[in-house]
Amino acid sequence: MRRMRPSVFSAALLLAIALPSGHPAAGGADVARPPQLGAEGLRGWHAYLSGRDHRAFAIAPGGAWGYVSELFSRDVAEREALAACRRFTEQTCVLYSVDGRTVFDAAKWPTLWRPCSTAEQAAKAAEGTERGMRFPDLAFTDRTGRPVKLSDFRGRIVFLHFWASWCGHCQRELPLIRDLANRLADDDRIAFVLLQAREPFARSLAWLRRKGLDMPHLYDSGARGFSDAAFRRAGGGTVEDRRIAPRFPATYVLDSHGLVLFSLVGPSERWDEYLPFLKDVASCSDRARALPSPSSGGVRPPR
Repeated sequence: MRRMRPSVFSAALLLAIALPSGHPAAGGADVARPPQLGAEGLRGWHAYLSGRDHRAFAIAPGGAWGYVSELFSRDVAEREALAACRRFTEQTCVLYSVDGRTVFDAAKWPTLWRPCSTAEQAAKAAEGTERGMRFPDLAFTDRTGRPVKLSDFRGRIVFLHFWASWCGHCQRELPLIRDLANRLADDDRIAFVLLQAREPFARSLAWLRRKGLDMPHLYDSGARGFSDAAFRRAGGGTVEDRRIAPRFPATYVLDSHGLVLFSLVGPSERWDEYLPFLKDVASCSDRARALPSPSSGGVRPPR
């Protein structure tokens, strides 16, 4: 998901645009203000509330938003607000409020990561990290040293998170990801894969022990130190870590065929808001009913 500095333009229309800052606001059930907005988004929301009709405010999963005010018709305001939101996100933008009245469809909101891909679509997808692309097949190991690759999780929705103990934002949000994973512990359709960056796995584990954090979803990326700026590919070779994570933390949600559904570069303080999104794509996926096994040892990857 591209990230740019928020901009405000004043002319015949007032336009404000921003991207997710990883500092979400109220939960999805709180329709008093839009979900998943960062600090800039909340400022935009309050500016929208004080604006003049015709005006509209649009949002997208991950915290992208856009608004317009003082337009000559409601239809134009709706169209321009959606266009402002779409400018800097690959996610689907929807209207949240028009002329000061909430039009948000809370029931539809968790379905916006759809459509789920088919195996045929996945086979034709180009490799990359943008929405709809096939995420690189990374190689790593579990805590016992057993080789695992990302494609071993085909058939499941994958919450893929890149972090490091030297990253302050990572430290603060890791307990939130643990809580989200715990809430989904009984759902075999969803797998969590956490990979450390630019530090040895032993150092990551030592930090977790000091903090008393139990994270069963940790895997060893193979990083040897801070100068080790690449992840390993399952077929050999490496991929530069900044290609995957322009900054840390970085999170991706992959569908059952390994295509990117969602990405967030930077932290989130409300990962609990994404639980209904994960359950929705797990339900709509045309995944295989029998979960695939890793190629090594014939044992299902640990959750």
